[in-house]
Amino acid sequence: MDFDELIDFLDSDDNEFGLSSIATHGFLTASVIAQSLPQWQSYLFEGHQKQVNPAVLAAISEWRDELQATLQDEREIELPFDLADIDYTDIENSEVSEWSVGFVDAMYASDNEEDDWFADEDSEEDVAMLTLPMVLFSGIDAEEPDMVELMKDPTTMSQMAGAIEKNIVELFLLFHTND
Repeated sequence: MDFDELIDFLDSDDNEFGLSSIATHGFLTASVIAQSLPQWQSYLFEGHQKQVNPAVLAAISEWRDELQATLQDEREIELPFDLADIDYTDIENSEVSEWSVGFVDAMYASDNEEDDWFADEDSEEDVAMLTLPMVLFSGIDAEEPDMVELMKDPTTMSQMAGAIEKNIVELFLLFHTND
């Protein structure tokens, strides 16, 4: 299965258990950043990965490997949407929101303490700041007063969206280097 066929499958009704292609990109990105998420395919397909075509699973694994190689080279991962096209007055229906939902799904997928992005008190604040755009755009804390205030300011939201690619690299390095 080539990449275009994978994207077509993910965005089709045949994809019963997975996320859209954009949300899958966010999920895979976070799963690569994570210190540990050994059961990422199970989380991605809500425990139904055995019901997914092996060609789809192989293509997704290959995609994930490409994302990981990009981050290991300390290069930014290109987001699967154009930041210039985001309508910050309708963020809930935007591609950055869709991508962020996938990212946050992977970020909080596991209940294991070793998978907790915030477990290390030395890096907890850095992780919170670097993941703030993804959390904001995912809508997970949309009712929090601080998030409500941020969502009212299109300039701040644009700046946060523009920081996502750099933040991804910073998060990867934070979790995978000793610096």
